[in-house]
Parts: sequence; structure tokens; C-alpha cells
Amino acid sequence: MTAGHTGTRPMPRSVGRRRARWTPYAVLAAVLGAACYVSAVDPNHPGHYPTCPFLALTGYYCPGCGSLRMIHAIGHGHLAEAFGRNPLAFATLPFLAYLWVRWVWAAREGRPVRSRILQPAVIVGFTVVILLFWVVRNLPIGRALAP
Repeated sequence: MTAGHTGTRPMPRSVGRRRARWTPYAVLAAVLGAACYVSAVDPNHPGHYPTCPFLALTGYYCPGCGSLRMIHAIGHGHLAEAFGRNPLAFATLPFLAYLWVRWVWAAREGRPVRSRILQPAVIVGFTVVILLFWVVRNLPIGRALAP
């Protein structure tokens, strides 16, 4: 054996492509499993989930605060309540679904995901929106955005 050789053969390209083709479905199964769990185990009752560390340390809501309760409300068909728990996360769900579909198409064709939503300017803009949401939901004028 030569130095640096591990004794294993490289994976054939077809196996790697087959795995890449099924990865979006594995991620979807994990997300749906987690959503089903959150739908079944109510985050509105204390003791089921840990407290948000940012909220516990600072007393302020983070951009994700209310997301578990949002998922629970969606799982029970209460869409207005879900929107009220975390409006930004709720509004993001259709875009995440769109990106997942693009990922499936790209994986089937064996190419990387390309979308206008993934352009640097859009990502920077969305990051700014998240930061503004974070600040405003903790101000008196933004109480409607609090979970």
C-alpha cells in the first residue's frame, strides 16, 4: 500500500448520482417527520421543547421565535394562527417549496440547482429583511410581529 491510500476504491459516478437523485426526498422525509412530531407534541405546553437560547439570555425574540408553534398550527390547519406566530417564516414556506422542487429537477438531471432566488443580491436582501424583522418584532410598534 502506498502512503495516503486508504485501501478503499472510489465510489463509481453512477452510485454518487443515484444518491444525489434521492437526497431531496430524504430531506423531505426528515422535514415531514419533524413537522409531524411538532404537530403531535404541542410546543404551547411548557417542558416539551427547550426555550429559545436567545430569548432566555436577552428577553428578546429572535427571527425564529414562534416557528415551532407556527408548524404546530399548520399541522392542525390553523393557517391564520400560524401566520401570527411567525409571519416571516410562514411567508418563506412557498419559496422553500419552490427551491425544493428546483432541487428535485436538478438532481434528476445530475446538475447543480440554479435559480434567480439563489442570486447573491437576493440572499443579501433577504438577510436584511430577516435583520429588520428581528429588530422590529422587539419594538413596541412591532408587537403584532411577536409570537
